[in-house]
Amino acid sequence: MRAISQNTLGGVEVLTEVELPVPTPGPSELLVRVHAAGVNPTDWKHRANGGWLGEPPFVLGWDVSGVVEAVGIGVTLFKPGDEVFGMLPYPHGAGSFAEYVTAPARSFAAKPSALDHVEAAAVPLAALTAWQALVDTAGLRPGQRVLVHAAAGGVGHFAVQIAKSLGAHVIATASAGKHALLRSLGADEVIDYRETDFAAAVRDVDVVLDPLAGDVALRSLRTLRKDGVLVTILPVGQDALIAEAERLGVRAVPMLVEADHAGMSAIAALVDKGELRPVVAETFPLVDAAKAHEAGETGRTAGKLVLVLR
Repeated sequence: MRAISQNTLGGVEVLTEVELPVPTPGPSELLVRVHAAGVNPTDWKHRANGGWLGEPPFVLGWDVSGVVEAVGIGVTLFKPGDEVFGMLPYPHGAGSFAEYVTAPARSFAAKPSALDHVEAAAVPLAALTAWQALVDTAGLRPGQRVLVHAAAGGVGHFAVQIAKSLGAHVIATASAGKHALLRSLGADEVIDYRETDFAAAVRDVDVVLDPLAGDVALRSLRTLRKDGVLVTILPVGQDALIAEAERLGVRAVPMLVEADHAGMSAIAALVDKGELRPVVAETFPLVDAAKAHEAGETGRTAGKLVLVLR
């Protein structure tokens, strides 16, 4: 099978197309023929520094949409021919930049019929991150106020929609050119972070979703009500943030996204109800994975980038 691999850490030039054996599904696993694979910031970060994957060679990619080719012993949720989408177990299950992947069956859910494979591949990691941050971690309730940073990005644009589906009031930060998109996704208030100090403009929020960390996260603590919670999706090196939150009488909770059948199924239900849609910024053939990384690393993408294999 074709795959995008790397033998060393570095820039986009280290990504090369290779031929690898088609994997065999083990007990409780699926073999999925990949039709499309989403690209996320964690991909280019691992490409450059190895992260939790360590030293190469390795195949990147956690988002996948495709068709079940075979099932391992004990699988009851799916059968060959089923269309599925999901996130490979993070971080050590990477490998969707390839024609086939294997992963635990419960990493997947049935692909919503309203989405094609390209759209479905844009969903898993980013939408699961938003879902697990807002629902599982923050316990977001109707009527609460939510501040979403980088709201037009991969995680952010799903967080806006998920928060609205839960009946929250959503305040989104993004550059001015992305405000119309965010309003179309349901944002109640939109702040141009280049022109307005959000920390001065926003008060009494119940939940902050932080994909940026650093000074933005620290200043966001002051926008929270007493006992409010900031969920940061960059969980490493957050001791100072947690300490400052405690001092202010609020909470800061670092989280790392997990593969989650129930979460994926809930997200699929939102798609089916018309309450969530992925924004696909650009697509690339598998062989152009390096160009997708280049586009992502500009930091200007609204929505998601997707590799198309079929």
